[in-house]
Amino acid sequence: MNVAILETGSPPPELEPRFGRYPAMFARLLGPGSVEATYDVTRGNLPGGVLDHHAYLITGSAAGVYDDLPWIAPLKQFLREARGKARLVGVCFGHQIMAESFGGRVARSAKGWAVGLRQYQVLDRASWMDKAECIAVPVSHQDQVIEQPPSSRLLVGCAYDSAAILAYEDQPAISFQCHPEFEPEYAAALIDLRRASLNAADAAIASLNKPNDNQRLAGWIRRFIDGP
Repeated sequence: MNVAILETGSPPPELEPRFGRYPAMFARLLGPGSVEATYDVTRGNLPGGVLDHHAYLITGSAAGVYDDLPWIAPLKQFLREARGKARLVGVCFGHQIMAESFGGRVARSAKGWAVGLRQYQVLDRASWMDKAECIAVPVSHQDQVIEQPPSSRLLVGCAYDSAAILAYEDQPAISFQCHPEFEPEYAAALIDLRRASLNAADAAIASLNKPNDNQRLAGWIRRFIDGP
């Protein structure tokens, strides 16, 4: 399995020396040799063409898809050009910008931050998934997809994130609102760093001690990228 990472953000500077940047987190999640290239989109770096790689994974970011940043419009254009030509995987911000690029809508949730380990219900099943009926995965976001793209299929959701995992029926593309690349130690450190702006930070940190399905989702992503 090989994937190119489209890096749209980075961990807080206080945490990066200990946990690394997002491409390193995905490399640990997906396994040795899984990441073949990384492009720092925030610095204007994108592949020369959409056919340069078989698959692209768009990372999380502190930015919002609606922010007036110079790199967001080119990234949306790249994703539209890649439609049907390369496999796409979006995570958190990546999930949201894929939705916006393909006709959906994203907004800040009135419920505030979603942090800690989140339980999700499997509503529909794609060929790259297993038989799990529910999953538990770390989350860290304020924005969410509030209107699905017309070509998307809802696979997983919950009361907070109604469109938590999407698959696209008109192209090989999937996206996740949650963070399977977040190891519990990193997710806990991130919550602790943002404690002043969060409610129930201690409960969110404690939730991360429970079993998670990060490796299950890693298997889903690998099977999707390697699939026909």
